[in-house]
Amino acid sequence: MASTMLRSRILSIASRTNKPNRRFFCSNKESTISSQSIISDQSAAAGEAPAQAVGSSENKAWSFFKYGIVGALTGATAFAGYASYAYSLDEVEEKTKALRESVNYTAANDASNVVKYQGLLYSTAMTVPAKAVELYLDMRRLLEEHVKGFTEPAAEKLLPDLHPAEQHVFTLVLDLNETIIYSDWKRDRGWRTFKRPGVDDFLQHVGRFYEIVVYSDQLSMYVDPVVERLDTNHFIRYRLSRSATKYQDGKHYRVICYI
Repeated sequence: MASTMLRSRILSIASRTNKPNRRFFCSNKESTISSQSIISDQSAAAGEAPAQAVGSSENKAWSFFKYGIVGALTGATAFAGYASYAYSLDEVEEKTKALRESVNYTAANDASNVVKYQGLLYSTAMTVPAKAVELYLDMRRLLEEHVKGFTEPAAEKLLPDLHPAEQHVFTLVLDLNETIIYSDWKRDRGWRTFKRPGVDDFLQHVGRFYEIVVYSDQLSMYVDPVVERLDTNHFIRYRLSRSATKYQDGKHYRVICYI
């Protein structure tokens, strides 16, 4: 009986003494696992750092290239605007003649290889500016020709030559509005057009001695119907409308020297 009690006490004491060691062992295992995870995280972070550095350098290079292109286009646009405002097309062609001819630069046959190489580099470097200037000149010439169709008369000679038997006849140029007709507007009836008193007798009389031309700054869609109803006997030989005028400073001017 006593031996049995002694054995049970020894086992209880042994079990008590083994529990801290077990706990200690478990804590050592957890610390080992956590340290391994820290090492793996550090190695992954160390691998990602060079990739991020390469990506940031590529973004900086692309941003520099993008802003460089935007700056070059802005400068070229500003220069083109100033040249268009300050100089005429002929003046720009004269000032940029040397630049455009620099593309065709060639060294002499007896020049050294270094000089020939320098000439090749120079002509290559000047190709882009010269082509840009030529593009500007072509676009400006096309634009001015298009605008000229609205600001200049349709032709430099607005009337045909007189018949050889009528070389002694003078040309009488008359304005349509405020000369042979009068237009009036009122709110209750709108626009109305009236003939000047005696205009029929006037046209019949001067039509025997002059070549009568009506020159108006109005559109042809207004001039033609009015003249057809006004001159039923066809004493007016020609009609010139807004397309035969010169537009300048917001006004249409009649160019008599083109008649």
